[in-house]
Formats: sequence, C-alpha cells, structure tokens
Amino acid sequence: MKLRSLTLLAAAAAAAAILTSGVRTQLSLPVVHAHQGCSNATLIGNYAFSFAGFSNDPKKITPFDGAGIANFDGSGNVSAPFVYSLGGTSGTSPYTGTYTVDSNCAVSITATPGSGGDNFVGAIVGDGDEILTTDISSPDTVNLNLKRQ
Repeated sequence: MKLRSLTLLAAAAAAAAILTSGVRTQLSLPVVHAHQGCSNATLIGNYAFSFAGFSNDPKKITPFDGAGIANFDGSGNVSAPFVYSLGGTSGTSPYTGTYTVDSNCAVSITATPGSGGDNFVGAIVGDGDEILTTDISSPDTVNLNLKRQ
C-alpha cells in the first residue's frame, strides 16, 4: 500500500511539473527595451513613399494618390519628387521642405512654399525605418507612409 501511494504521489508530481512548465511558458512576457529617442538625425537617406486621399475643392472631392522617393539629409531638409494621380489625371511634382523631429519621435514635415507639396505631421516607428503621417494642409485629406530603403 505504501509503495502504491508513493507511485501515485510521484506520478502526480510529474504531471504537475509538466503542466506548470507549460503555464509558465504561456504566461511569460516579451522583453521590452527603452527607446533611445529620436532627432532629425534619425531620418537620413532614401525612403520610398506612397500617399492616398482626397483633394477637397469647394465644389467636389477628388481622389488624390501618388508615390516617390524622399531623401532626408539628417539635418532637417527633405526632397521628394513624386508622381501622382488627381482624379484620373497624372503628373509629376517636385517637393522640397524641412522637417523637425521631437525626442518622442513625432515628426513635422513642412513644404517649401511653391514646391508643390503639403505639410504633414506624424510619427517615426521602428527606429526610423518607417514614418506614418497625415496631411495638415487645407483642402487635402491625405495619409503619407514612408519606408526606409
């Protein structure tokens, strides 16, 4: 009888160890590291981009889409010529501007007047690998996404 009790106790302990090890694995949390922050230098080099949205005239709303390559110099200057389709009519446009990056990785991109572009605000993600922005220039409603090349 004593041998049977010890066998059952050993089997129960083994089963508990197996079950508990599975629970610990499922409940473990990923390691999280603090972000080092951002600056203008976070954005340097070429970024492929696309945008999509609408140009809102007083009389009608027109689809507005495009793509290009932006070059950030790491010091607050950007050039980004692009091709676009505005209501089915295509064209090209130069774009130059300046940008500022806050330590919390918020970004503001301001077009040089007359360069054919809008102003954007957004966030830098993935240590500068991607920039997600939205247009703040009236009358357009556009989202612009950029990915480091």
